Amino acid sequence: MMTSGSARADFRVCNATQGLVGVSIGYRAAGGWITEGWWHVEGSTCKTLIEGPLSSRYYYLYAEDAERGGRWDGPINMCVADKEFKIVGVRDCIPRGFQRAGFQEYDTGEQASWMVQLTDDPAPDGTAAVTGAGTQ
Repeated sequence: MMTSGSARADFRVCNATQGLVGVSIGYRAAGGWITEGWWHVEGSTCKTLIEGPLSSRYYYLYAEDAERGGRWDGPINMCVADKEFKIVGVRDCIPRGFQRAGFQEYDTGEQASWMVQLTDDPAPDGTAAVTGAGTQ
């Protein structure tokens, strides 16, 4: 039975900007690497990408600002598609008809739950910052 004090176990993304953000996630599963998207996260809201206790230590995130065109990315190349997708494998994205995007790695430290907050960075170049935090 869940009580109001119980911590939920999941991987969530919170959008601290005012705009709509499209989010995709990558992770290692028993059958290999998988990328999934797109979750549409309205400004000032959160969305759960993976429900239940996390089964991997490392998760990878890529997000785009649907209105202003900015993105939250990183150095790990994985596959994405224009529309809703679940892609197995991270190699040969272009020849397989997908795009390649740079994902940011998150080391959850094997915690059961993790939250990433997408924020506007006040830097003059318009880049955005991403922060992650785990919960016990």
